[in-house]
Amino acid sequence: MKRKLFLLLIIMIFLTAGCTMAPQYTRPASPVPSKWPAGKAYIYVAGDADESTPPTSSLVWREFITDTRLRKIIETALTNNRDLRVAALNVERAKAYYGISRAELLPSVNAAGSWNKQHVPADLSATGTELTSERYDVNMGIASWEIDFFGRIRSLKDNALEEYLATDQALRSARTLLVSTVAQAYLALAADREALQVASSTLKVQETTYDLIRKRYDAGMASELDLKRAQTQADMARGDVALYTQVVAQDENGLNLLTGSPVGQELLPQDFGSVSLPKDISPDLSSEPLLQRPDVLAAEHRLKAAYANIGAARAAFFPRIALTGSAGTASAELSGLFKSGSLAWSFAPQIVVPIFDARTWSAYRVTQVEKEISVAQYEKAIQTAFREVADALAEKSMVKQRIAAQRSLLGALEETYRLSEARYTKGIDSYLSVLDAQRSLYGAQQGMIMLRFAQINNLITLYKTLGGGKDE
Repeated sequence: MKRKLFLLLIIMIFLTAGCTMAPQYTRPASPVPSKWPAGKAYIYVAGDADESTPPTSSLVWREFITDTRLRKIIETALTNNRDLRVAALNVERAKAYYGISRAELLPSVNAAGSWNKQHVPADLSATGTELTSERYDVNMGIASWEIDFFGRIRSLKDNALEEYLATDQALRSARTLLVSTVAQAYLALAADREALQVASSTLKVQETTYDLIRKRYDAGMASELDLKRAQTQADMARGDVALYTQVVAQDENGLNLLTGSPVGQELLPQDFGSVSLPKDISPDLSSEPLLQRPDVLAAEHRLKAAYANIGAARAAFFPRIALTGSAGTASAELSGLFKSGSLAWSFAPQIVVPIFDARTWSAYRVTQVEKEISVAQYEKAIQTAFREVADALAEKSMVKQRIAAQRSLLGALEETYRLSEARYTKGIDSYLSVLDAQRSLYGAQQGMIMLRFAQINNLITLYKTLGGGKDE
């Protein structure tokens, strides 16, 4: 008995000290510049940021989103959104798979009881007479426990762990994407509702103008051409009202889908003026924080999983040792199972030494290629992240100048429309000048709404592309 315990102790020591043949992981060099782009399109990066502006990495989404109603909608989405729920369940599944792989290092112990009764005819019996035998067994044993001397199972366990961690990062990425998408949908609804208000007010003006010109036409003071031109403007405005009414309804439907439940009208924005702007953010001067972006981290974990697969493929070239054993009682009678002298045991170690198997070499080559693929995917993830942030920074810099120019243009067109209408009323100009001024002013008003939306949306895009801040 002492010898058996000593043997078991030796086995456990070997198991604990089992090596792994996976190559040592080395993070690939970042394939992007260490700093963000500079130039005329990147005034913000060159030092336009307010020193009090916090970096994205220090913000949770509740600090970034300042609008109270939008926060409530995002909280509902984080609870009810089905895509996020699937992402969370994928994490649980990956965790369970990791548990299975880790359990392979431990023996599987089972208890079993059996009863066997057999009748042998005389011509088949060794004694020449009929024989009926009966056997009862109760035992507990280990079925084919592989001793992981060369780290095959450990490498597979490490692979499962890295896949689990990659899935967890994918969940972080999905959560950040959902927060930003809900915020963008909310702002798009605010923009479209404000555009609907502009279209509705323009329609009222056009209808009033049309009625006025129609009276002048009836009195012989305006031409039929002016009347038709006024009707054209009113019809176009009426079509825009119908279009924006449709778009607003579709925006609400999209927001309901994202949140997973209908959003109350009291939480919806009426226009941009009713929305509190997100907190301004600034990137760090270095591009290195991109390496902590969830999708980049997920790609790195998959790269580490590829390294672990190489270890498992290398271990396949070495012997595999498995133990099978059991201990219990056996008796010809049920009442004698637990009597003295009924001990039964078996011990069957097995070693399999690979001699020639061409598939092993091919499998090893597959793991090498998969590692190179994972390296390329990891580098592509970094490059994509860098491009997305650089695009957002360029827009952040230039949208301010575009808004300033649009604001000046809007003021000039308002004055142009006022003067054109006055000149037409006095009979100095034709209605065509008023028509052109109205059309230009309406387009500038809609353009200003879109630029304001682009400015706020850019903050959300920058928050998302920089990784979405710290976890709550």
